[in-house]
This record gives sequence, structure tokens and C-alpha cells, in this order.
Amino acid sequence: MKLDTFFKKSIFIFGLLCFTVLSYVATTSFMNGDSTSEDKKSPEKSFEEDYNVFALEIPDEIDLAGEKAPLEIPDIKERMDRELLVNTYWQSNALLLIKRANKYFPIIEPILEKNGVPDDFKYLAVAESGLEHVVSPAGATGFWQIMESTGEEYGLEINSNVDERYNIEKSTEVACQYIKNAKERFGSWTLAAAAYNAGNAGISRELKRQEVEDYYDLLLNPETARYVFRIMALKHILSNAEEFGFIYSEDDLYKFQPTKKVKVDTAVSDFVQFGRQFDINYKTLKIYNPWLRDKHLDNYSKKVYEIKIPVK
Repeated sequence: MKLDTFFKKSIFIFGLLCFTVLSYVATTSFMNGDSTSEDKKSPEKSFEEDYNVFALEIPDEIDLAGEKAPLEIPDIKERMDRELLVNTYWQSNALLLIKRANKYFPIIEPILEKNGVPDDFKYLAVAESGLEHVVSPAGATGFWQIMESTGEEYGLEINSNVDERYNIEKSTEVACQYIKNAKERFGSWTLAAAAYNAGNAGISRELKRQEVEDYYDLLLNPETARYVFRIMALKHILSNAEEFGFIYSEDDLYKFQPTKKVKVDTAVSDFVQFGRQFDINYKTLKIYNPWLRDKHLDNYSKKVYEIKIPVK
């Protein structure tokens, strides 16, 4: 009798426990939405439909300065594919490049044209620095990543007061001369671009060692091997941004504020005070004149400098 009572009580308690658990599950499902209903996708289904990474169609032809990449060669096609994928799917960086290009290409383009350098080389600056005044671990500086020795060789002033590698116009002029010299030496714009990365001596040495005459036939270090492909990929993406899914309006793009030039042929003891003469602060003065590297300018030689002042 006692065993029978115990058994009945056990069944009752077990049933009550099951009812409580089922009630909790039902209530939670109701509050959070029925995860089994047809109008709510499973996590796997949601991921498949809402997050897609597509292989990119490689164009039939792609070139640098009119010199076509031989995409029929398997390793060339793979290297091109890599740079298109990496630069397309780094979306935040690509969109920033599109915005900056709108600001700085109008400064760079006419200098390239004046010097007889193909317009495509503006994308070399994008590949080098992302159109920012960065400094590499090796000391290459500015939009065009010019080493100090190269800058001085081509006539840039570089000292504690002034570093003209940060001057967009003057550094672009130097880049043009370097590229033109490399083109004359190697005979192609593609090798000239590679030489901008690896140096004239480095490219010349490898051409001789490997007994070839074309960039696409060279076995190079990983950085230079990717370099020309990165330039072409950036050209293709930035020139066809909307086709790659980058949506923006004109208002989203960065713009360079108009400036006037003030000539200075004396020392400047304090650029904070100098800026106040034109109703701008030191930060604004440096934004438009990043080549001024100190708060003062010695100018012992009485050289004439042109300082940009934004026009409101």
C-alpha cells in the first residue's frame, strides 16, 4: 500500500515538472517569436540569404597606361583576381579611397598630364599611401612615399623646418620625373611602375639575372609581384565603383577647400601667430601646409615659400 502511494505521488510530481517545463518553453517562444514558424528563418538560412561573398568577374582586358596584362597566363589571372578581391571586399578602405580621390585627384591629374605621365599613375599614389601623408617603417614619406635620399636627389627641401615630400604638388613633380626616368630606362610603363616600388637597380638586376624583358615574366619579391596588380585593381574598382556595390552621393565625397597663396621670404617665429593674421588656427594651417614641419621657419636663405590659406 505504501509503495503504491509512493509510486502515484512520483508520477504526479513528474507530470507537474513536465508541465512546468513545457509552459516555460511555450511562453519563451511566444515572447521571442516562434523559431519554428515559417516567417522566421533559421540561422543557417538567414546567413545564406543575407550574407553573400561573390567571386568577382575578371574583366576580359585590364591595363596600366595602355599596356595590357596577359590574363591568359594562369598565374597572371590569379594575381589579378587576388587584388580585385582584397581591395573590393575591404569595403571601408575602398570607400575612403573613393572619397579621398575626389579631393586629391584634381590636384594630381594636371601635374601628371603636364609631365607626360599617363593618368593611370594617380592610382600608384593610391596604392602607395591611400592618399594620406603616411610614413613607412623605412622612412618613405607622403602620398608618393619618397625616401629622403630620393627627394633630395630630385631637389626637394628636407630638414627640421620643411619637408617637401609632404607638399602634394612638389612631390607629384618628383614622382613624375622618377617614373619618366624609369620608363626611359626600361621601355615600358609597367616596368616603370614596378621600379617605383623595387627601385631602378632592383628591377634592372632581376631583368638581367632572369634574362627576360617584361614585368609579367619576372619572379619578384611578394610586394613587387603584387604591386602593379594592386594599381590596376584600384584603377578598375575606383573607375567602376557603383558596379562593385559602392553607393554614395556627391555630398559624401571629400572636397578640397579653395585656398589662396601667401608668399613668405623671411623667417617666421611662430606659425600660431602667423595663422591668426588670417583668422585660422595652427591646426588648419598645418592641414593645408603639411610640409611645414615645425612651429617656426628659420629661412636663413630668404627662400620664397608659398603658404596656402583656405578661403572661406
